[in-house]
Parts: sequence; C-alpha cells; structure tokens
Amino acid sequence: MPGGFAIKLAILTCFCWSVAALAQAQSLELVKSLRWQMQEDWFGGFSSLEIDPDGTRFATTTDRGYLVQGTFLRDDDVLRGLDTVQVFRLREPNGKTLGRYNIDSEGLAIGTDGLIYISFEAAHRILQYGDPTRAAHGAVPAPDAFAQFQRNSSMEALAIDADGTLYTMPERSGDLNRPFPIWRRTDQVWDQRLSLSRSDGFLPVGADFGPDGRLYILERKFHGLGGFSTRVRSFEVGADALRDELVLLETTPATHDNLEGIAVWATQSGNIRVTMISDDNFRFLQRTEIVEYRLVP
Repeated sequence: MPGGFAIKLAILTCFCWSVAALAQAQSLELVKSLRWQMQEDWFGGFSSLEIDPDGTRFATTTDRGYLVQGTFLRDDDVLRGLDTVQVFRLREPNGKTLGRYNIDSEGLAIGTDGLIYISFEAAHRILQYGDPTRAAHGAVPAPDAFAQFQRNSSMEALAIDADGTLYTMPERSGDLNRPFPIWRRTDQVWDQRLSLSRSDGFLPVGADFGPDGRLYILERKFHGLGGFSTRVRSFEVGADALRDELVLLETTPATHDNLEGIAVWATQSGNIRVTMISDDNFRFLQRTEIVEYRLVP
C-alpha cells in the first residue's frame, strides 16, 4: 500500500507541475499592426487606450489635452481600420480648456458607470469627467505623496477594476532598485499596499484589467537610436501584493514604436485580446501604431 500511495503522489505531483507549466506558458501572439495617420493639428501623442467589451468602440487621450473616440473596423476579429473619430478638447472644472502646463493627459480609465478618469503627469492629478463635451466634474482627491512624483514621470498608467477601484503608479520609482508604488483608491480612500517589481530597465506606461480579472501592465524600455522595447506582464491582484506574475510579451528593440496605451478585451469566442497604441511624441521619425495581440496557451 505505501508503494501505491507513493505512485499516486508522484502522478499528482507531475499533474500539478504540468498545470503550472501550462499556466506559465501563456504568451501574446501578434494578430495585426496598423499605422494610423491623419493630418489634423490635434493628431498624435496618444498615451492611453480604452476599448468597449466587444472590441469596437475606443477612446484615447493625447499629450496635448484631447480625448479622442472612434470605432475599430474588423474582418473576422482582425483589425483593418478606424472610423467615426470624435475629438474633444479637455476642460478644467471651471470650464476653461487645459492650460499650457497642465495638458499632458496620460492615463485613461472608464468605469462601468460611464465615468471617465484621466491622469496627468505634469500636474500630478486625476480629473473625472461625466461628459467629454463638458467641464471636468473635479479632481479626484489625491494623497500628499502624489506631489512628490517626478515631473513628467508620474501617472502614465491608470486602470479601474469591475468594482470601481482606481489603480495608478508613477513611471519612475526614484531608484533603479526600488519597486514602483501602486496606489489604489477604494471607497474614496487611497492605499499603497501594492508595488510593481522593477527589472531590466522597463518602465510602466499603461495598465488595464482584463475580462479575466487580471491586471495587465504595459512597460517600455528606450534604447536611444535603437527605438523601444515593449513588455506586457499580467498579475492577480491581492489585498497586499500582486501575485502570479506572467510575462506575456517582451519584444526586441524597434519591433513597435513607443507603445503607451493598453486595453484588454475578449472576442465573442472568449479569446483575450491585448490592443496597444503608440505615442509618436509629435515627431516625424515616429509613427502612431495600433497593435493587437491575442493570448495563447
């Protein structure tokens, strides 16, 4: 009998290791890369991305204080173009358009109630909108720590979960060996019990919750004339830590442009898609690129 038990235990152990290996083997496979071009003065500098659950309608913000909405055109779930673009100049709570030094809108999160949250990295704040054609409702109350973020390196990433909890993090942690602090706002109270590990020179620039409930974080690494590398990691969010880290994608330099916005959704068949958009920094040597990957085992 002891021998039989040992055999069963060995089989169970092998099965558990196989399941774990299968989970760790998840990765992203490229479906489509599409260049987006327009001649309007507002076009460019896209730093965020939100997509409706069916992958059709999208919203993005620009570095010059615009919110842009449109429609993705697809054939058999493969992206082939964009249509119906609407452009809104973002306004302060007092109704004035964003000032010259406060226009750097970076992160975007839209709750299930339709409320729009936009983070800024010059003036470290998050504005809330109910209607992009109107003034902001106001700024989300922020902890004192936000004022200590580095200028032009703060809240590029913003996400909201199904319960309406906001998550944000600075692009820089202040030290090469220091994790990135993740700030979470639940029931109008901020906490900083979570952090993102830092490695290989990658910096967080985008975040979104997928239909699987996991937090997907987009990171980039700048190689000078060599361009940018992109990394996507996903996590299970716990009360006090991010768990079950999966590195889903890490590209070689110049595979894509400066990807900064990320949105995670699912096709009708249930396949998870990760769509990203690049910030061209309004430079002719760069391009606005929309890339779409699918999650594969």
